[in-house]
Amino acid sequence: MNAKFSCGASHQSKGKSLAKVVSSAAESKFAKVVSSVAESKFAKMVSSVLESKCFTKTAPSVTESKFTKIASSFMLESKSLAKIASSVVLAGALLVGFAQNALAIGGPSGAKLTYKAQGKIGEVVVNPYGLAPLTAVIKNGGYVLQNAKVTVAGKGGGLSISYNVADKHLRTHAGIPVFGLYAGHKNKVNVEYDRIYKGKKERVKETYSIYTAPLYGQSAGEGNGVFFSGIKVKKVDGAFKDRLYFVNNIGSDKKGVKVVWNNPAGGALEWNYEPQNFIIDTKGEVRWYMLPDPIYTMNSIYNAGVMMGFRQNTDGALSWGFGQRYVKYDIMGREIFNRRLPESYNDFSHYMFPATAGKAKGHYFLRVASSNYKRPDGKNVRTVRDVILEVDENGNAVDEWRLFEILDPYRENVIKVLDQGAVCLNIDASQAGHTLSDEELAKLDASDKFGDIVGTGPGRNWAHVNSVYYDSEDDSIIISSRHQSAMIKIGRDKQVKWIVGAHKGWKDKFKGALLQPVDSKGNKINCTDEQSKCPGYTNKNGGFDWTWTQHTAFKIDSKSKGDILYLSAFDNGDSRGMEQPTFPTDKYSRAVIYKIDQKKMTIEQIWEYGKNRGNAWYSPVTCITEFIPETNSVMVYSATAGMSFNIATGQPSGAPKPFINEFKWNPKANAPEKDPAVEIQIFDAMGYQAFPFDLKKAFSK
Repeated sequence: MNAKFSCGASHQSKGKSLAKVVSSAAESKFAKVVSSVAESKFAKMVSSVLESKCFTKTAPSVTESKFTKIASSFMLESKSLAKIASSVVLAGALLVGFAQNALAIGGPSGAKLTYKAQGKIGEVVVNPYGLAPLTAVIKNGGYVLQNAKVTVAGKGGGLSISYNVADKHLRTHAGIPVFGLYAGHKNKVNVEYDRIYKGKKERVKETYSIYTAPLYGQSAGEGNGVFFSGIKVKKVDGAFKDRLYFVNNIGSDKKGVKVVWNNPAGGALEWNYEPQNFIIDTKGEVRWYMLPDPIYTMNSIYNAGVMMGFRQNTDGALSWGFGQRYVKYDIMGREIFNRRLPESYNDFSHYMFPATAGKAKGHYFLRVASSNYKRPDGKNVRTVRDVILEVDENGNAVDEWRLFEILDPYRENVIKVLDQGAVCLNIDASQAGHTLSDEELAKLDASDKFGDIVGTGPGRNWAHVNSVYYDSEDDSIIISSRHQSAMIKIGRDKQVKWIVGAHKGWKDKFKGALLQPVDSKGNKINCTDEQSKCPGYTNKNGGFDWTWTQHTAFKIDSKSKGDILYLSAFDNGDSRGMEQPTFPTDKYSRAVIYKIDQKKMTIEQIWEYGKNRGNAWYSPVTCITEFIPETNSVMVYSATAGMSFNIATGQPSGAPKPFINEFKWNPKANAPEKDPAVEIQIFDAMGYQAFPFDLKKAFSK
């Protein structure tokens, strides 16, 4: 058989003729020819012809009649086309490829090049990782690229976004990452880069046109827009004109899963809202947003939950958590890690802090809960928002702070005076203005009702920790406990170092940790009602006060040293002075910064903002106050301003209208300015937190 298929003149001609006819014959004519061919013998013929390598020596051109004669000389028996169709199609495809005389057996080598390139390198891929629709990558086209710069032109006089791209990012994304595109717009993108080919370097400057789809997000069937109904830029100081603000808001829960853990009882699994994460510029335009669908499934226990705790790490990437997961992605949407919580823990929410220095450098501190805790009464429960978990780079649970064992889970003073209509994001408007009586609290404590409900003891929402900060100077953590109206520092040894908050209700073993308020000269400030009602509460002009149902207790590292620690917080203001005001409209919130002398155990209030804005700036839940070292400024997000309730009807009387404010730090006063340098208001949006997004961290480092 092999001799028969040697590459003599005759068989070269036959091989040539076969290849040509398979590639050029009309489908109907080829079918007629194939119909007379026996399956087994045709397969043998194809195999032998391929092995003979005749096709590399042949030239095309033959008629259908010649092909018929060639095929007939090898195949004397026939079967129906139906039996051999698949073999014929496969063989024909192979022969067509060989007829091109350019490719070897096994198919083409290298990347498939079917794209249309706008410039001197590769194709444009919009939303390359599926998570960020307003990003793109201009692929490198097989060239080596270096020293890239990107400028996305502002739309209609809007803000242009420009940044340099470190070479590592060019390699990571196989091209030039483009950030800051407008939605539903043909964007003008100017790029510069060095293109290296055959040892020569060429500096290239060119312009790309990149269209993106309109803004998209899940709808609850209400409202007047995606993420918000509108934005009003009220004030932007020139020093902040290029600011980009990452906004972490919370959507509707109408699609949220309605599930509970079977055993043990309780937990916060039902806490589930649609993610709304986006970046705006100082013109109020959305320049990035997350399409969470690739990593988020609303009806999945282990892939849903409220996305919270976003931080931009020192490497520029974002870390956060949701439900039973904690994750890290870069701003282009590339996954760095996506992990389930260790089995001993459940229900992440609120905060995930990346440690950048000290003994815990590279570790993450997560606000979670215990998956299975045996109470002193023998009941097994899932606890609620009262465990701090430390995980290393590989996801190992290296340490934990079990707050129900460290603090007093039965301290009820704040619990009893909370507005039950806004105890957390599980808002029940029908309970607006209602507080818990001693009888109600005692009845609850004696019951088997556990879960994400306000009450005392492990298994209920007694602590509601909403932030954690790692202090690398002394290897401690600082937490904000909303339902204790306290900010607390706890050491690695699980001992309480100090407590910022009213002294009322703390057991004797904690009294030595309670800080003494002082003025700027170190003189003691006396607060009445067991240090609950302070001058700032009773004086309409403000002054020293504790924080009440606060969020985000953050150490200001660049201002702190040794025993002197600067602490920022958002003082939401519910239950201020251990009571509810006569009129709900009397409530107000504050951004506040304290100076703590950890040796003398004193606390001085150096700055506040918000009491002067009154109830219009009041946020009953969520929010953030944070010092930004890169710009020596303080970022504030009053995230649920305008959220109020009609006590008579038990229904919300206004949609949240969050405020973004940023304040310059005054070096002479060693405190922020009295008035904001930036004010941007977002309408019809349930805000959680926001922070300035740093392009240099994201792309230039």
